[in-house]
Amino acid sequence: MTDAAIATETRDLFSKFDPLINEREALLATGVRDPYAIVMDQVLSPTRAIIKGKETILLGTYNYMGMTFDPDVVEAGKKALDEFGAGTTGSRVLNGTYQGHKEVEDALKEFYGTSGAMVFSTGYQANLGIISTLAGKGDYVVLDADSHASIYDGCAMGNAEIVRFRHNSVEDLDKRLGRLPADALKLVVLEGVYSMLGDVAPLPEMVAAIRKHPNCMILCDEAHGMGFFGPNGRGAYEEQGVEGEIDFVVGTFSKSVGTVGGFCVSNHPKFEILRLVCRPYVFTASLPPSVVATAATSIRKLMHAGEKRAHLWKNSQRLHQGLTDLGFKLGSATPQSAIIAVILTDQMQAVAMWQTLLELGLYVNMARPPATPAGTFLLRCSLCAEHSDEQVEQIIAMFETAGKATGAIN
Repeated sequence: MTDAAIATETRDLFSKFDPLINEREALLATGVRDPYAIVMDQVLSPTRAIIKGKETILLGTYNYMGMTFDPDVVEAGKKALDEFGAGTTGSRVLNGTYQGHKEVEDALKEFYGTSGAMVFSTGYQANLGIISTLAGKGDYVVLDADSHASIYDGCAMGNAEIVRFRHNSVEDLDKRLGRLPADALKLVVLEGVYSMLGDVAPLPEMVAAIRKHPNCMILCDEAHGMGFFGPNGRGAYEEQGVEGEIDFVVGTFSKSVGTVGGFCVSNHPKFEILRLVCRPYVFTASLPPSVVATAATSIRKLMHAGEKRAHLWKNSQRLHQGLTDLGFKLGSATPQSAIIAVILTDQMQAVAMWQTLLELGLYVNMARPPATPAGTFLLRCSLCAEHSDEQVEQIIAMFETAGKATGAIN
């Protein structure tokens, strides 16, 4: 056997990725840019950046409320950087809590009207920590089949039994709960807004179904609902009037708040004990002072952002209508959130559309399995309250040009 043949047969821990490596190399060989290696050379505003020397409209950033360039938010970060330094160099349990950590948790309690708030270094870690700590061996986590990866990973880390129900199906949720032992402890995890298609959960009906069964607590992930939904911007659960029924709300600072970090809020009287038993909180370095300062300032400003919410909703309705009129297949029949998903027939068409839009000066997210349901390829648009009416019309025109050039529409 030749050395080349031996090398070909040699396997290591990376061998399982060979099919994906081959698929990626074949895709790049067609001349397309790598969708996951785009560099923004300069970010000009919440809605504009320079990519490859070209000014580009940003429609894939999750910067729903446009807080990344808010002058008060930026100034708060600069001030904290000067006064407290660049980082904390350790966890809060061991290295101590900075004034800014308390301030952002106070802001969260005021924003959500809860007695408890706990901040994590990312939204992913918030789900990982809270779910794995609450539900352990012998307990059950009941979750939507389309739940975010952080929710699934939280289940795995806690070693709880995982029970999936069909996406947004109240009937299947009720049926699955009915099959579980009555005396077993259960955590039901819902998401207010689902990040891929932008669809919203029917929370009142789901809560009613859950409350028919004993020993259930409810966690609602509002990563994509915070800032936009509800009279106070708390999320879809506030918009739908089930605030009093949700035991835990998990969210992130990396969407509407405009920075990075995660959190959980709750009114449970024993909530504070989680700080001593939640491993992703205890063993992770806490957020830098500049980050918590920007988050606290942003959260307090979001309490009074009714006009921004109204404009974001206007943008969502206009873009949804414009893309529908052009003949694109969208993830929902009506605009449900600030996320609008354009469904394409296959990966090649999705990549072609994505690249054509980028060349026209529009950045969107391209998503494929496993991030999306099997066989689903889409371009995910996330609108911002800072997108002007003119920019939305430009976006629609760019989709028309790209759609006709790639055969996605006639």
